[in-house]
Amino acid sequence: MLPEQVLRAPLDELPDVDTMIAAAVRWHFDPRTGSPFWLEIARSLPFDPIVDVVDVAGLRRFPDVGDRLRTAAVADLVPKGFGATARPPLVFQSGGTTGVPKRIVELGFWRRTARWLDRCLDAHGIERGGDWLYLGPTGPHVVGYAFGLVAARRGGVFHTVDFDPRWVKRDPAQLDAYLDHVVEQAACALRTQRISVLWATPPMLVALADRPELVELVAPTVDGVVWSGTSADPETLHLLETEVFPEARLVGVYGNTLMGAAPQRPGDDGCVFEPFSPHAVLELVDPEGRPVGYGERGQVRFHHLSADLFLPNVLERDLATRRPPSRVDGPDGLSEVAPAPRPDLTVTEGVY
Repeated sequence: MLPEQVLRAPLDELPDVDTMIAAAVRWHFDPRTGSPFWLEIARSLPFDPIVDVVDVAGLRRFPDVGDRLRTAAVADLVPKGFGATARPPLVFQSGGTTGVPKRIVELGFWRRTARWLDRCLDAHGIERGGDWLYLGPTGPHVVGYAFGLVAARRGGVFHTVDFDPRWVKRDPAQLDAYLDHVVEQAACALRTQRISVLWATPPMLVALADRPELVELVAPTVDGVVWSGTSADPETLHLLETEVFPEARLVGVYGNTLMGAAPQRPGDDGCVFEPFSPHAVLELVDPEGRPVGYGERGQVRFHHLSADLFLPNVLERDLATRRPPSRVDGPDGLSEVAPAPRPDLTVTEGVY
């Protein structure tokens, strides 16, 4: 198969990780199909990616180029294989939690992810056809784009609010006031529209929980609560699931603009996230970069493999616990995600 056929394989016919890796390096490092960004980097690599990279161990040989995405020209990120007649890419940014935002191009991967997330919500038993209230960022943040597509695929109207997470990160003292600002917008939608699916960050859900009159509006109609954007401790999740939204299905989604989405597995005891494999390969590593064992804590390292992007060996800011796969050929899971403490870096979560 051609690399692009592997990278865009039907969701029911996804290849194994090694096959996806081989297709990704052939696509992104062939002078006819690769992006200027990676073809330039390839000149300085002490190995030939197409020949020498055949598995996850090979991906670890690449430098972490995440920081270069803060300044890279968008045109240089577009793989030549999309052709001169392809539609212009959409451009999205990371949240800016660790500094200047990083940019990516969207040429179809997040539309593909939306189809996969649609299936994941079916697996959790969330009803189709209901309208959504999305209490999260839009604009340069891909999460709003992706879940808008998910809502549309499921036949629902996608209600949004004015939500700028970067503003409150500049002045954490205003966090409570900003939460009130967003909650008031949510209240308007909840009082006038029939909402079936609520998407919110944990701080937003806690802020809603502090308004009993709004919880009473949510309880009769909301079938699913999707949370993402910031970490949440098990105690908060237990409270939300058993006391605040006892009749709704809570589904967490871990991820970010560069990695992709890793929704919660259905049926697990506790919240265990699973990535969109084989497009996203997640590892949990110790301070020396070695994979940790199951049940152990490690820092998240991911490898993104799609036609849009090739992002290997990216070390994330988060710590998590490694969990066994849910099926024989499945990826590892991860749970209890939280920002890793770093004295050299200020991490600000805020409302997202």
